[in-house]
Amino acid sequence: MTAAIPQLTTIAIELNEGVAEIRLNRPERSNAINEAMWRELRIAFAWADATPEVRVAILSGAGRNFCAGIDLAMLAGVGRTVAHADPARSHEALRRVILDLQDCLTSVERCRKPVLAAIQGGCIGGAIDLVTCCDMRYAAADVQFSVREIDVGMTADVGTLQRLPRLVADGIAREMAYTGRTVDGFEAKLIGLVNQLFETPEILLEGVRQIAREIAAKSPLAIRGTKEMLNYGRDHSVADGLNQVATWNAAMLMSADLEEAMAAMRDKRLPRFRD
Repeated sequence: MTAAIPQLTTIAIELNEGVAEIRLNRPERSNAINEAMWRELRIAFAWADATPEVRVAILSGAGRNFCAGIDLAMLAGVGRTVAHADPARSHEALRRVILDLQDCLTSVERCRKPVLAAIQGGCIGGAIDLVTCCDMRYAAADVQFSVREIDVGMTADVGTLQRLPRLVADGIAREMAYTGRTVDGFEAKLIGLVNQLFETPEILLEGVRQIAREIAAKSPLAIRGTKEMLNYGRDHSVADGLNQVATWNAAMLMSADLEEAMAAMRDKRLPRFRD
């Protein structure tokens, strides 16, 4: 039985044929991430991670823009949230707030299922922190990326400075972070920030759905293992990664999915994997 889809206030979720579409749903505010959305991102991706029927997730944004970053009203209220007579305790509270916001976004990366971002219009500030947590990024031709934190006098602190340099050349990441300049779709494809460009947001979403369905047809266990190994290998040496995958396959290789894949090849049919 499919786990109940969470009913959230800032995020809409649909599940069809193994593909969960998780959509930021504050189009009137360009999907700016307010306090509720931070928490609900974690809820949504914890649900996707824990639900066997979810094989792939698509992260998108309703309306004209994917996401305008952190809601400035929330940013302005942080000082009141962490206020304390003792400055040290106030600073400690702010550190804990930042760590919690980091974890809300890391929940996307932590999800064992591949997450594909479908990005149109503005992808600003905290939105880049968000999409760099995804496995792949696809964009409409009108997309505009900007690491905007520098323009509000702060150091980006929820993932961009750690993940962006692993996706694009270090000098490009630094230029984006130091200047806050806009990177359009053509440049984003050129530097490897996005996998593919699509002409319109509608064509983008259908294209990403097609890729998601292709992934969903593969062995769920093998897909989860592949993501685990890619993430592990990114943060460790080659030798460590080889040791880790040997341990994984010692436990997971001889599976029902392997048997089904071999039977499907023998019978010249498409495989049918259990969730």
